[in-house]
Amino acid sequence: MMRFTAVVALFPGLPESDLHAWVQRGWVRPDGAEPDWVFQDIDIARVRLIRDFRDAMDVRDETIPLVLSLLDQVYALRGQMRAVATAVENQPEAVRSAILAALRV
Repeated sequence: MMRFTAVVALFPGLPESDLHAWVQRGWVRPDGAEPDWVFQDIDIARVRLIRDFRDAMDVRDETIPLVLSLLDQVYALRGQMRAVATAVENQPEAVRSAILAALRV
């Protein structure tokens, strides 16, 4: 867990105003209320991602919400697929075989 100033310090060249704006826009969702925001590892990873989008990939600010939304959907689907795979693994062999046969269609 990190506070606002520690997150800014972690990313040289990141203006406090940018991070503040990203939180206000909902791109990064720290715990707590301003000025006592607490950033978890996932928030810090998202800051890194947004910074890479803007600096390394030249993604414009008006496009970032769409990209973040699509990535969130991909991660949610990955979690759902992992849950389905676990459920299938826990089924009897006959059920697993039937599922595999149905997937080969």
